[in-house]
Amino acid sequence: MKVLKFGGTSVGSAQRMKEVAKIVCESKHNIVVLSAMSGTTNQLVEIADYLYKKNPTGAMEIINRLENSYYPVVEELFSSEEYKQKGKELIQTFFNFLRSFTSLSDTFTLFEEKIILAQGELISTNLFNNYLNEIGKNSVLLPALEFVKTDKNGEPDTQFIQEELAKQLEKQPNADIYITQGYICRNFYGEIDNLQRGGSDYTASLLGAAIKAEEIQIWTDIDGMHNNDPRFVENTRPIPFLNFEEAAELAYFGAKILHPTCILPAKLGNIPVRLLNTLEPEAAGTLISNKSKQNVIEAVAAKDGITAIKIKSGRMLLAYGFLRKIFEIFENYQTSIDMITTSEVGVSLTIDNTKHLTEIVNDLKKFGTVTVDSDMVIICVVGDLTYTNVGFQAKVLNAMSEVPIRMVSYGGSNYNISMLIQKEDKVKALNLLSEKLFN
Repeated sequence: MKVLKFGGTSVGSAQRMKEVAKIVCESKHNIVVLSAMSGTTNQLVEIADYLYKKNPTGAMEIINRLENSYYPVVEELFSSEEYKQKGKELIQTFFNFLRSFTSLSDTFTLFEEKIILAQGELISTNLFNNYLNEIGKNSVLLPALEFVKTDKNGEPDTQFIQEELAKQLEKQPNADIYITQGYICRNFYGEIDNLQRGGSDYTASLLGAAIKAEEIQIWTDIDGMHNNDPRFVENTRPIPFLNFEEAAELAYFGAKILHPTCILPAKLGNIPVRLLNTLEPEAAGTLISNKSKQNVIEAVAAKDGITAIKIKSGRMLLAYGFLRKIFEIFENYQTSIDMITTSEVGVSLTIDNTKHLTEIVNDLKKFGTVTVDSDMVIICVVGDLTYTNVGFQAKVLNAMSEVPIRMVSYGGSNYNISMLIQKEDKVKALNLLSEKLFN
């Protein structure tokens, strides 16, 4: 059994849904995970925002507009009057439910917001399952809210997921296709919630691990991970094979096709993940597994919106405990660190969340002189970059000989060299690396 996940753009229209149906109908007994139709979640967030601001009229306008966008989808998706009517009734039921929240604008909370955000996936999976039934496929809808749950720490309860998903599958042993929702779940208290990080990708990976799937397929509108960013570099190519560690590095540092969180369950379960293109289903895409290719630099990625912080202090010389005090400041403000380099009298590090930057800088000034550089970019080179591969590190840095480098981080991983540069040098750096490393 395989798990196939399709994102919002893959089910973003009636025609796209029909194309997805062709893909999932090619084989039987697979689990299909669907996101909300593209654009839906953003509008659900907007509805919740109006209700937080005690503006039910504004919320109602968005609800009406979103509802009206679904009726043409129903008309195009279904061919028989019976299923068109079913589709219209389905849409009316969901949006009447959303309207019921406008009477709660005075007492609107995070609990109600999570319920509203869950409706996008519930709508898309119901429509898609009805379409499969109309064309004669024996598909069933598995309610993710019955078997995807997080624990008291907000992390997936993998034991619960495995046991409850098995029960759901046992109820429908003769189904050809199982359809379920990505992103949504219940929390430790039984309330409707969501997985936040990675969304539907994370759901697919968790379900794949739960059933010990043959393969997890992530279908998007891109034919796999590319060796550089095609928006800025010409003649990029899909990477045929990646190690889980390499894929996680690329996902974290800018390759938006995959969320880094979704890698872990598949990696631990030793389940390969294949990235495929809904628009070109015959393309090979990228296969991610625990297998490694040696002596190869695979790809380059860039992460924008980086802020660099440098703390210089003579008190650091031959002192112990200094770094702990620095890290505690970032922990207190729940701000993660991307890169770090140290010397005898200084520490340079980067963050991508500047929500508490002022408070962090004020606290750091107790320990030394603080310098802040904003609008920076991390360039990440990924591949087999163990220190025994003599010359690989020099090859990367030589390719960047025309670009000013603020920081270099190497050695924390066998798969990554990271360099911090100015925003205006990003495109030049990506092209130079492609030219020197891949051409």
